[in-house]
Amino acid sequence: MYTMKIPPPSPYILFDRQTWASLRDSEPMPLTEKDVVKLQGIEEKISIDEVTDIYLPLSRLLKLYIDSNNTRQRALRKFLGRNDVKIPFVIGIAGSVSAGKSTTARILQALLSRWPEHKKRVQLVTTDGFLYPNEELEKRGLMNRKGFPESYDIDKLLNFLSDLKSGEPHLSVPVYSHLFYDIIPNEQQAIEQPDILILEGLNVLQSSIDYPDNPNRMFVSDFMDFSIYVDVSEPLLEYWYIKRFFKLRESAFNDPNSYFRSYAQLSNKEAIRTAHAIWVSINKKNLIENILPTRERANLILTKGVNHAVDYVRLRK
Repeated sequence: MYTMKIPPPSPYILFDRQTWASLRDSEPMPLTEKDVVKLQGIEEKISIDEVTDIYLPLSRLLKLYIDSNNTRQRALRKFLGRNDVKIPFVIGIAGSVSAGKSTTARILQALLSRWPEHKKRVQLVTTDGFLYPNEELEKRGLMNRKGFPESYDIDKLLNFLSDLKSGEPHLSVPVYSHLFYDIIPNEQQAIEQPDILILEGLNVLQSSIDYPDNPNRMFVSDFMDFSIYVDVSEPLLEYWYIKRFFKLRESAFNDPNSYFRSYAQLSNKEAIRTAHAIWVSINKKNLIENILPTRERANLILTKGVNHAVDYVRLRK
């Protein structure tokens, strides 16, 4: 006798690409093809159709969330009898190395800052700026653990987010250089009370379990109003990582100031072997141990397939 298997209940609603695209409704497209090209990553090519089908419905959803949040803030200000506190709406974007988090963040920043009815000040911060400087990582024996939880100054990151959510008008964060592979000394990114702040990084959905030395037991995600996880299968991530390694070998690695200058002279076989070794020993390990377990904490999961295109979307109920 055949018994139909009933799928387990899920906190997410699953949308295929076509169904999700239909939720755009009448959300206007403020970007041109030239704009989209400028927002692409080193290796990934994002089409105008991808922005239309995936990111415009997401922009519309975020607009509804932000409008609701603003209504709640106005009610709180009315209750307190004060109008001087402005609290940014914080969007967290997580996922693995080479998943395309940065491109997702840049596209959302461009869309959210160009809403036609009322322009928004949208700033983008990456958690790379909260990595310990290389000098400190070397002291702690963590240079090969960069991107793992213990390589971040989590107290500094949490203090920044706490100040941001307290309405502090003038803040600054450290700046990280992928060329130098280090924090840039004496350089800061100014955060001037934006309407929306996008926080992008490997660790934005990690919990205090990942940071056992953190005494206050807060999560970075405690400060998120909406969170997104960019989900890609591990074999595809490695393939994209190796392709990006080759692109960088032909470009940034050739810069005399590049931390990875020695990689520019590798043969194709040596480059594949080196990129694979880095992926397996560092990025894959970090993905499995620390990043992938945070996926189900996200409000929305974008699952990508080939060509960096989103195949389906999961939205938390």
